[in-house]
Amino acid sequence: MYKEFYGLRANPFNVNPDPRYLFLTRHTEEALACLTYGIQSRKGFVLLTGEVGTGKTTLINKLLEWLRLQQVATAFIFNSRLNTTQFLDYMMADFGIPGDSKSKSQILLRLYNWLLDRYRAGETAVLIVDEAQNLAPEVLEHIRLLTNLETETQKLLQIILIGQPELRELLGRNELRQLAQRITGRYHLNPLSHDETIAYVRHRLRVAGATTDIFGPAALTAVYRLSAGVPRVINVICDRALLGAYSLDRHRVTGSLVRYAASEVFGRRFAPHWLPWAGTALIALVLALALVALWNYQPWNAHPWKAAQPAAVAAARAAVPHAATLKPAPPSPPQLAQLLSQHVADTDTDSAFSKLFGLWGAKYEANGTDPCSQATSQGLSCIAERGSYGQLRLYNHPAILLLNGGGTSYQVVLTRLDDEQARIELGGAQSVGLGELSRYWLGDFVMLWRPATSPVKPLSSGMRGAPVRWLRQSLQQLHGEHDAAPVSDVYDEQLAGLVREFQRVHQLTVDGIAGVQTQIALASAVAGPDVPLLSAADTHHGG
Repeated sequence: MYKEFYGLRANPFNVNPDPRYLFLTRHTEEALACLTYGIQSRKGFVLLTGEVGTGKTTLINKLLEWLRLQQVATAFIFNSRLNTTQFLDYMMADFGIPGDSKSKSQILLRLYNWLLDRYRAGETAVLIVDEAQNLAPEVLEHIRLLTNLETETQKLLQIILIGQPELRELLGRNELRQLAQRITGRYHLNPLSHDETIAYVRHRLRVAGATTDIFGPAALTAVYRLSAGVPRVINVICDRALLGAYSLDRHRVTGSLVRYAASEVFGRRFAPHWLPWAGTALIALVLALALVALWNYQPWNAHPWKAAQPAAVAAARAAVPHAATLKPAPPSPPQLAQLLSQHVADTDTDSAFSKLFGLWGAKYEANGTDPCSQATSQGLSCIAERGSYGQLRLYNHPAILLLNGGGTSYQVVLTRLDDEQARIELGGAQSVGLGELSRYWLGDFVMLWRPATSPVKPLSSGMRGAPVRWLRQSLQQLHGEHDAAPVSDVYDEQLAGLVREFQRVHQLTVDGIAGVQTQIALASAVAGPDVPLLSAADTHHGG
């Protein structure tokens, strides 16, 4: 929504792993070289690890781009929560190897023959597994068996495992030592340094079309301090800072705007980095002046009530109720880590979608067709995006948040969102602070909503039909217009003006085109009592 304001061609801080925005530091260049060398030299097994948000997926997308240019056969498995049969089936399908045998030995034989044919033709094949820290030990054992597919001199299949630091701990187990011994290349991605963070922000802005430095020096320093150099967190903070500056009609992002953006992202306030030092110095100064004044005044020599102090102290102590008589403080709510640990069985895909469908009065069938297809068949639409709390508030419908903590992924249903608290379904309704939730949630969510018609498509000037009529009726409803006369189904300039006004109020891209985002926000704004909302206060009926 701020692209035109800053003269940008695209959103520079989209959290999607777009390889165009890959910023090559010395470490990422080394990691990419490690991966490509492992493939070209047929080393067989390479390991890439890094903390959440350090750019592993973006780096792998860059590698996949290179592999496509080299016409290398590739299987990319991004869902690591598979059993052995599912893993092998997915790999064979992604390689394009035909066959429907359920025997693991026959699957491995077909794979071996296929790899031999490629080897004789001078070609290779690469298996890439993302989020590998979630792989079950028995699946890892079958991956080890895949490394046995070889000639006398070379490995036929090149395997890359990508994961969080917990993957290294997993491979350190005694029962997996045979697999760990076969890894010929290892690389760990660290967060960016201060200088790399500054260069990273400027790089992404230049790729998006910026011709000036939109972030000032103080703003860039604040970005590094608040993100700790983690690229995904940098993106989220910078995106929100640009939006904040745009809303204030400023073409330059300052340090205070970055701190405000971070407070929205993490759900807590951030002070300037110098404030603690200044506060300490001020306190020290006040104490020093007080001691000087006290020494000069010497009250202990001037007042006869000095001897009465012990009695006064005793009386004051008597006035304080004994600790045993104090009422105990109410128990604090369980921490999110504790809740996730207690209810981990309720955080899988089927449990989350079953709860979300239930909020809409819809029925979800576990192990059936994919959830979005089930939603469509019941008049709902499914969106999966990466965003912020602001985007959730804009859409204003319950959502499944994809959380990650301690190397484990969780899917949790969000049912309410206030200024500082969120309500999630974990063994019943639970309230958690946004700051605590932000440590587990970096923007991935899935949401259902009820469109006017299906499939959903952008509406623009010159179009006509039932979706346009719904659009006009909904906007008129927001303005308190309840005319009984027939409503036009033509998207004319008047309707485009109403759409632009709605977009301006809700901080959407002001283009007069009712895209999917605009339609979702409008649908929630005119929602009836049977529609689940994150916050009923966000709806505006009439006026």
